[in-house]
Parts: sequence; C-alpha cells; structure tokens
Amino acid sequence: MKITKIYFYIFMFFCILNLLFSLNFIIKDCTILIEYELFVLNSSLIVMIIMLDWMSLMFLSFVLFISSMVIYYSEEYMEGDFYLSRFILLVVMFVMSMMLLIISPNLISILLGWDGLGLVSYVLVIYYQNFKSFNAGMLTALSNRIGDVAILMAIAWMVNFGSWNYIFYLDLMKNDFIMELISYLVVLAAMTKSAQIPFSSWLPAAMAAPTPVSSLVHSSTLVTAGVYLLIRFNFTLSEFLMYFLLFMASMTMFMSGMGANFEYDLKKIIALSTLSQLGLMMSILALGGYKLAFFHLLTHALFKALLFMCAGNMIHNLGSCQDIRYMGSLLSAMPLTCVFFNICNFSLCGLPFLSGFYSKDLVVEFMSMNYLSIYIYMIYYISIGLTVSYSFRLMYYTLIGNFNFLSLHGVGEFSYLMLKGMGGLIMFVIFSGSILSWLTFNEPVFICLPFLLKIMTLLMIMSGSFMGYELAKFKLNYSMKSLKYLILSYFLAMMWNMPVISTLGVNFYPLFLGKLYTKIFDQGWFEYYGGKNLKVLTNYSNFIQIFSYNYLKLYFILMILWLLFLLML
Repeated sequence: MKITKIYFYIFMFFCILNLLFSLNFIIKDCTILIEYELFVLNSSLIVMIIMLDWMSLMFLSFVLFISSMVIYYSEEYMEGDFYLSRFILLVVMFVMSMMLLIISPNLISILLGWDGLGLVSYVLVIYYQNFKSFNAGMLTALSNRIGDVAILMAIAWMVNFGSWNYIFYLDLMKNDFIMELISYLVVLAAMTKSAQIPFSSWLPAAMAAPTPVSSLVHSSTLVTAGVYLLIRFNFTLSEFLMYFLLFMASMTMFMSGMGANFEYDLKKIIALSTLSQLGLMMSILALGGYKLAFFHLLTHALFKALLFMCAGNMIHNLGSCQDIRYMGSLLSAMPLTCVFFNICNFSLCGLPFLSGFYSKDLVVEFMSMNYLSIYIYMIYYISIGLTVSYSFRLMYYTLIGNFNFLSLHGVGEFSYLMLKGMGGLIMFVIFSGSILSWLTFNEPVFICLPFLLKIMTLLMIMSGSFMGYELAKFKLNYSMKSLKYLILSYFLAMMWNMPVISTLGVNFYPLFLGKLYTKIFDQGWFEYYGGKNLKVLTNYSNFIQIFSYNYLKLYFILMILWLLFLLML
C-alpha cells in the first residue's frame, strides 16, 4: 500500500474522531487538561501538559482533514518525484508540529511545535533545489526566527510565575504592568508567523514550495499558528496593544489587496489573498472578537486549501507555467477544476450563502457595531472591495478569453486522483460556514444596523467585481506599464517595497561594513606588506642584495661608517 494512502486513512480517522469529541465538548462545555510527568529534577516537576477543549479539537479536525486531502492529492501531483515518501513524511512532520502547537497550554511545548513548523517549512520551501527556492527558504526561516526569539524571551520571563502554563496566568498578565511584556512578546511572535507588516515579505516568497505544501501552509498550518496563539492569549492584550495590532493588521489587509491586483503569478496572487485574510482575522481579534477570528480562520482554511489545489492542477496541466497571462479559456479545457476554482473565489469574496460569506459578513458587521475611527471603516470596506477585485481579475484572466499557452499543448482533466482530492473539500467549502456559525456561537446574537451599513458589504462586492473586470482588460495593463504610472505600479506590486527592505534593507550595511572591516583590519596589514605591495618588497630586497656582493668599495664605505659610529659614541 502506498505511503500516501496510509497517511490519508490515518489522518481521516483522527479527523472524524476529533470532530466528534469537539461536538461533545461543545455540548458539555468542558475542558480537559492532561498532565504527563516526564521526570522530577530536585523536587521540581517537569510535566508535559495537553489541553483539550472544543476549540483545539475543532481546529485539529480541520487541520487533519485538509492535510489528508492534500496528501491524497500529492500522490499524483508529485508523481515524477523520486523521493515521494520523503516529501510525504516532511508534510506529516509539519502537521505533527502544528498539532503539538494546538494542544499545548505550555510555552515550552508551544516552542517545540512553533520551531518545528519553522524548520520543516524551510526544508519544504527549498524542496525544488534552485537559487530562487534557497533565497525564499532563507527569507522564510530568518523572518520566523524573530518570532522564535520572542517566544524564548517570553519563556525566560515566565520563570517569574514559577510555571510555564500561560493558561493559568492570563488575568494576571493583563493587570500587572511588568507581566504585560509577555503579551508584547507573544504579539511580536504572532506577527512574524502570520506575516503582518513589517514581516510580510516571506509569505509570497514561500510560494517556491510545491503546490500541495502551499495549500497546507496557507490554509491551516504555518500562517494560522500566529492567529491561533493570539486567540489563546486574547484576554491578556492591553488597550494600547490592541490598537497597535488593529492598525498593523488593517495596513496588511490593504497592502496585500493592492499588491494582488498588480501581480501576474497565479500562486502569488492566492498567497497575497491569504495575507489579506490574515489581516482581517488579526484586526477582528484586536477588536475583541476572538471567536469571530476563529470562525473565519476555519472557513478560510477550507476554501484556501481548495483554491491552491485548483491552482496546482492548472499549473500541472500547463507544464509548470504560473503566469496568468499565458492562461485563458481554461473553462472549456478543465471544466470541473474551474467550477471548484470559481466556488472558492466566490467564497473568498464573501458572496452570499457560501461559507466565506457567513464569517466575513459577520466580521464586518461586528466592526460596524464598534465605535471606531473613519480610517478603520474605510480600510475595511476598501479591502473587501480589493479582495473581490483581484478575484474577478484572476477569473477573467484564467477562465475566459483566448488560450494563450503553446498552441499544440493539450490541456484537459487527466488527473483523477487530484480531482478526487479536490472533490473531498468542495462540499465543505459550500456548507461549512452555516454549520460552523451554529456550532461556534452557542448564544444567539442579534446585530442591528442601519440599512445602508447592512448592505454595505454587498455594495463593496459589486463595486469590487466591476473594478476587477475593468482591471483585467489588457489595454489598461499596457497603459499602467507606461512611464506615467511605472513607479506607482512597481511600488504597489512590490508590496510597498517590503521584500527589498527585509532582504537588502536589513543585511546590506552589515555585509558592507563586514567587508570593509575585514579588508582594513584583518587583511589590511597582510595585503599591504604582502600580495598588493610586492614592488616595494622587491625594491628593498634589491637594495639589501647589494650588500651581499663582494665589492671593495662597499667594504671601505662600511668601514668608514663603522669608525664614524665609534667616534660618535
């Protein structure tokens, strides 16, 4: 039996088990803490703690379900790979790290899962071994190291409490000014992992990984780890910290929405849409709606995983071509994939009665109920419009129009295993929103808003779809590339120059100074009196060599000098 099938069945079994347990925990409203004593060192207990409540079990079941589908899908996608079993085991390690992170109420075991995610993600990003992958892998790993260091500092600070189980000290952290530092460090860690500004540049770079990995990373594992940690820590956040997080998350949401409208790489567009949704989750979390953030995290995980799988199928059929300008008319060549792709895109846009609508609409209505500045209102609604805009632009480029790839290249749905893997997710993409809205919020809430605010989301969806259709016209793209708008379009497409800032911007001066110091201090003397100054040395040696010749004149001169020297003494 193939390794893909084995792990598919294992993950699927545990997914169903966790879901049933989660439903049971919701009904009983209980939490279980399991303590496992590892060893005792000088009367201090070293204990491994596992926390099981409805939230962790629900998230576990979603992670396992998506990863089982991704592993099933990988069998055909990674068909020509010699090391398929190695790839599958790496994905399994990735999922295991995420599972450890989800069930840990302890900062030490969280760090194990957190670092496991960082390390395995690096190995998976550099899986196709080329320069682009290596650069992307280093950017991903080093950006995430900042968060790892923040968690290590939080662990050191928590020694003050006498235990690392943060779950017992959440109220204390909010009231005590010194203990607030831990929540600051945790927010920093979450911002690096969930790629908020200024750490956003690694997320599109991580697209160098194989598509099944992208599907897993961008839906339910790596990038959602930061959001999940903040959902757990949400009671500790002070008012200032919440405002700071809200501002950063709203900027991320807007920046990635703008960037996706200028991008031509299929996977990068979907990656930027993930960044936009992460901004949405973080900002609603900063407003105090941690259950809403969790709800959107789950619905987003489903449609984003399927969106990447559809993109992977398109790339697979087009001979690894990712540029959307080469695509077109895929609706007639790959109808089922395009149907899945469309449904996911509509769900991402928040079109009524698909799963994305239930969470997104609720998030925006919750935001509208709060007393906030006009900036937050504007940026929220503009970001929703931008999401719809890049989704419709993507659909226009890929699904309709002319087929722009090689004319003799036959494209069709020949990949039945991949379609089966995608088909397993589609029903959940449509129905999970309404099911989860009943499960997540056990007390009914009535949101009363004026008519204009109530339909504002729909208005933004309509205007965004029109804008996306207009942006997809080739004529406009040619004029955007003209010298008139060149700097602006480059600035927006480059995510506000963030990739440059976080690579060359960070390491140019240290490297430059290092080179300078090495040259002047370390190698300076050797270079001056060595290789670079051989001419001086040859002159000296020629001069000294004169003394070794047996000249009578030289003897007399030296004798006179010697006598003068004696007389001077």
